[in-house]
Amino acid sequence: MRPSALTRAAALALTLALANCATNPVTGNPNFVTVSESQEIQIGRAEDPKVRQEYGVYDNAALQQYVNEVGQKLARTSHRPGLEYHFTVVDSPEVNAFALPGGYIYITRGILSFLNSEAELAAVLGHELGHVTARHSVQQISAATAAQVGASILQIFVPQAGGALGDTAINVLGGALLSGYGREHELEADRLGAEYLARTGYDPQAMVKVVGVLKNQELFDAAVAKSEGREPRAYHGVFASHPDNDTRLQQIVGEAARFKQAETRTAREEFLRRIDRMVFADSPDQGVIRNNTLYHTELGLAMRFPQGWRVKNQPQNVTAASPRNDALIDLRMAGPAQGSPAEVLRKLARLGSGSEVMPTTINGLPAATANANLQGKPTRIAVVFLGKNAYAIGAQAQNSQAMSRYLPEIDAAQKSFHAITDQERGLARPLTLRIVTARAGVTFSELARTSPLGKNAEGHLRVINGMYPSGEPVAGQPLKVVE
Repeated sequence: MRPSALTRAAALALTLALANCATNPVTGNPNFVTVSESQEIQIGRAEDPKVRQEYGVYDNAALQQYVNEVGQKLARTSHRPGLEYHFTVVDSPEVNAFALPGGYIYITRGILSFLNSEAELAAVLGHELGHVTARHSVQQISAATAAQVGASILQIFVPQAGGALGDTAINVLGGALLSGYGREHELEADRLGAEYLARTGYDPQAMVKVVGVLKNQELFDAAVAKSEGREPRAYHGVFASHPDNDTRLQQIVGEAARFKQAETRTAREEFLRRIDRMVFADSPDQGVIRNNTLYHTELGLAMRFPQGWRVKNQPQNVTAASPRNDALIDLRMAGPAQGSPAEVLRKLARLGSGSEVMPTTINGLPAATANANLQGKPTRIAVVFLGKNAYAIGAQAQNSQAMSRYLPEIDAAQKSFHAITDQERGLARPLTLRIVTARAGVTFSELARTSPLGKNAEGHLRVINGMYPSGEPVAGQPLKVVE
């Protein structure tokens, strides 16, 4: 019997798969991987500029150097010390840390504000280092490409064949950044991170401490969400898969004690000194949100989003989600202010000549609006010219009933877009984290009364100082406040 084409393809796939059974650098066991180490590094190098553009790099050379030094110290004790590692603080208020293949590790400015020692910083970096050394992203990319053997293997051995591997890698990495690598891989990253902590002279119990700190941050957000009548934010960041009393986590960290040094480093005051005056919450480079109003001094604009909607300020756009998550408002730049707002709107939304676009003005600025049905959902779009830039304010609802319900709020938001005033420029001052010495008898309630953090200031201050939900400052201790 002559072999069929399918049989020959299967034989080829098996041969190539066996050729790619590499030894895992951590376990020493064979792993089926379709990505070599050089390709792994290439993927990380290619994606690194995209991460930097998406999040922005925090503009503080001293803090960047400090975080990199802590990370490099951990990397030297790891299972892959020969990799060239890059540790970067990205300018995002999100509470997260993540890694790309090949040694590219990122930690957000947002998570730094919740940490309280160098040992806790090392725990976060060590966890992400564990993902890199165990090649978790490579294993997931390989598992994904196994479902596309023809295209993926062809891409590996014949790079000119197209971007199948790159596309798969991007999809897998995007999913990992949002939802982690799965419980088993997360626990392995904990185990490796705890080992690297111990080998470097930190107490591996810092790993458990960080999990508790971040879980308290989640509990605080859930309490705030309940008081505001909204759903808590879905947290997918580092350590997201753990309950704070995770038995396996305790066991894994306990096992790292055999690597523990006689003397361990916590460096609480050193870490706090390094983050003193760090920007807290929104970065001024992408505007600041105050009471659901965006103030952007660099672009010279301001806009009010509906009260009760959840506003998210990102480098490329600002979004506001309705309390029921059934409508969204999105503000972003739409290119240069060339032609007319109506022309920009038609091109942006790909509206045909038969679609009605209404020229108008918004607070004295040239504008145009249109109603459309995009991807089967009712959509209202406004384009406004301000200075040299065009801005698009899109609003979309899940269905016509939701659009009718929110239309007054959507219209009010779009019509609130205006050139920033001199008075509003004063409101756009970024918040900063300050380290002070607690005086005798001071309480978080007292500190909250003069804090710019609003009605939930006391809870915010407790969380960032690692004292949520109860506990008060001790005289003489370094304390984080926000100014």
